[in-house]
Amino acid sequence: MSEWARWHEAYDIPGSALAVRLGIVIRRVAEALDARAPGPVRLVSMCAGQGRDVAGALDGHPRRGDVTGRLVELDAANAAVARDLLAGAALEVVEADAGDSGAYAGAVPADVVLVCGVFGNITDDDIRATIAALPELCAAGARVIWTRHRGAPDATAGIRRWFAEAGFREVAFDAPDDLEIGVGVHELVVPPRPYAGPRRLFSFVRRAPRG
Repeated sequence: MSEWARWHEAYDIPGSALAVRLGIVIRRVAEALDARAPGPVRLVSMCAGQGRDVAGALDGHPRRGDVTGRLVELDAANAAVARDLLAGAALEVVEADAGDSGAYAGAVPADVVLVCGVFGNITDDDIRATIAALPELCAAGARVIWTRHRGAPDATAGIRRWFAEAGFREVAFDAPDDLEIGVGVHELVVPPRPYAGPRRLFSFVRRAPRG
């Protein structure tokens, strides 16, 4: 089992930071689905891991059948779990580098974009560049759900400001007092930009995963 797959074991520990974060993300994804107009909903997940957040949000959701899209995950073991969890859903799981915008060709613009488990593993410059590129991946009024730990140095204030600068309004920011986790939801309020084609958005710099 890869280190990236083992990291997911903490999701199964009740009350752990990852378990709490997962519950928040599931709720926020479900709310994003509820907020879309009737009809198809396209979803994209960067560094999707085992897809537990998407699978959890779709479980029993009345709009499950409306959701199509793509989960991008480089780790083969995690991608295999995601395919099992999402069996029967109209979502593809591709093994690709989520930091390469080419991984999203044909799957964007999306109505719901997940950037979970990414910002804690890349540089601030790459965080800002990724946020600046998100209007290319988003449909009009799309919601982006993102996570970032609040351990020192806490980058979440800067991230929230960069979303505003990129044309998003904040819908929610969850930051439990007893845990160093942060979950943000931002909605695109400026016109989407055309997809600009493949290029490097970010590269992981951490040897051990951190959300």
